[in-house]
Amino acid sequence: MNIQFKKGVLELFVLSMLNIRDQYGYDISDHISKSISISPGTVYPILRKMNKEGLVTSYLSEESSGPARKYYQLTTLGHKRFDMLKEEWIMFVETTKMFLEESHE
Repeated sequence: MNIQFKKGVLELFVLSMLNIRDQYGYDISDHISKSISISPGTVYPILRKMNKEGLVTSYLSEESSGPARKYYQLTTLGHKRFDMLKEEWIMFVETTKMFLEESHE
């Protein structure tokens, strides 16, 4: 996949996953990497940036089978950002599809 496409959509992927439930960084990275090729550390700078912007907060949760994990959850601002980016992305995809279909005429 084109690297610029990935850069443009990774934040939306992370927000989308956190919109479903609180998750830890490795789980987010692992899930995304099943669909597109990303390096293991790709999502951590995104999560740090989102935390700094107030889109997510984090907390430690101890699992019975291992060390504490840092979980991320969306803030109210994060939910709003997700809704906005989702809407923008849908419009972008529809516009792109229109241009691609026109090129076949």
